[in-house]
Amino acid sequence: MTNKYAVVLAAGQGTRMKSKLYKVLHPVCGKPMVQHVVDQLKELQLNELITIVGFGAEKVQDQLGEDSHYVVQEEQLGTGHAVLQADHILAGKKGTTVVACGDTPLLTKDTLKKMMDHHESTQAKATILTAHAENPHGYGRVIRGGNGQVERIVEQKDASLDEQAVQEINTGTYCFDNEFLFEALKGVSNDNSQGEYYLPDVIQILQDKDETVSAYQTPEFSESLGVNDRVALAQAEKLMKQHINERHMRNGVTVVDPDHTYIGPDVKIGQDVIVYPGSVIEGNTAIEDDAVIGPHSTVKDCYIGEDTVVKQSVATNSHIGARVNIGPFAHIRPESSLGDDVKVGNFVEIKKAIFGKGSKASHLSYIGDAEVGSGVNIGCGTITVNYDGQHKFMTTIEDDAFIGCNSNLIAPVTVGKGAYVAAGSTINEDVPAEALSIARSRQTNKEGYVSKLNSNKKE
Repeated sequence: MTNKYAVVLAAGQGTRMKSKLYKVLHPVCGKPMVQHVVDQLKELQLNELITIVGFGAEKVQDQLGEDSHYVVQEEQLGTGHAVLQADHILAGKKGTTVVACGDTPLLTKDTLKKMMDHHESTQAKATILTAHAENPHGYGRVIRGGNGQVERIVEQKDASLDEQAVQEINTGTYCFDNEFLFEALKGVSNDNSQGEYYLPDVIQILQDKDETVSAYQTPEFSESLGVNDRVALAQAEKLMKQHINERHMRNGVTVVDPDHTYIGPDVKIGQDVIVYPGSVIEGNTAIEDDAVIGPHSTVKDCYIGEDTVVKQSVATNSHIGARVNIGPFAHIRPESSLGDDVKVGNFVEIKKAIFGKGSKASHLSYIGDAEVGSGVNIGCGTITVNYDGQHKFMTTIEDDAFIGCNSNLIAPVTVGKGAYVAAGSTINEDVPAEALSIARSRQTNKEGYVSKLNSNKKE
């Protein structure tokens, strides 16, 4: 079995982005561009993946973590020079090496695999990933000979009129025989107007040695898009959003208005889920069959069970069971867990809380740092008072308890199983099981008070 390697070029500063954020870390559909590229390459079952970093090296490493080895390109002297930085890791190893740019987030694993398969089947020493461009202006043209093999790559500024009419363009992604790649890189010159070492010069060196250079043309021109400025970033976002939404729709998801629905690349959605407009679903979210999301909901890093509805609400890093009703205008904050058949109504905030099966907080409540059992009813305006200015404390509400409206539960406190808390109570001591706790001032009516008050004003 052939060894497989990859080199990701991610050392450029990206000045045209006009941003403090390093170029390849700009997100497309919620994920940094370079992470998109690395995730697709990882699907090829690589022996080694090396990322060439320069500006913003530490932040790129923080993002990719252990997904890659890293080599620093101290001076940005061109793409050929960048790949050569991996010489001490890859030189002399047998196998196939993919070279891809960290600012090409639309590249897919399917295209990369087909390019590698084509490369190996043609026994080429280099294979260029190409695409058909209706308007090829600005791209390097791929000139093929009569046998279909690549004769040369001609840049726009150097192309004749006939060559400018060629619509097959170089995407900047390549496959190489690894040993030949690093041997040829040593012969690349910087004798050009920029004084840089260009990776495409390897193609000419291989051809001069009568080695086979082939090309694989992807049917998707969009995969060639390299992001160098904010305009291209928006184009990449639009194209990826379209691809993601179409994939889910073909898998049985109803996306009511795809132009105004934003789903991240790693999101998993079951069949017969309905996603309404204005919804944003991000991160490692998984949504089971028959759920309804939106309109105008934001869900990130959540598990959502079947038949659950999240309407005009926000949920983050939480586990949400089946047949749960959330919203409108609810906020499920991180580390919350809602059991099956739970109801979280309008203007309810849940934070780091567990709700058992069938429990309800229907409106206008804050439940934070709490363990709520099954069958609990939490009345309107209830607050778990969890913070004393220095520390957070837990509130425990056991099964079948009933919390009356406008109650304050001052943690740490436990409301026992089946207990009742009277409306308007401030509870700062544990409530025994099946007890009724009333913690409020006795009502006093001062009759005639208003008349006396008004007469005093007239005087």
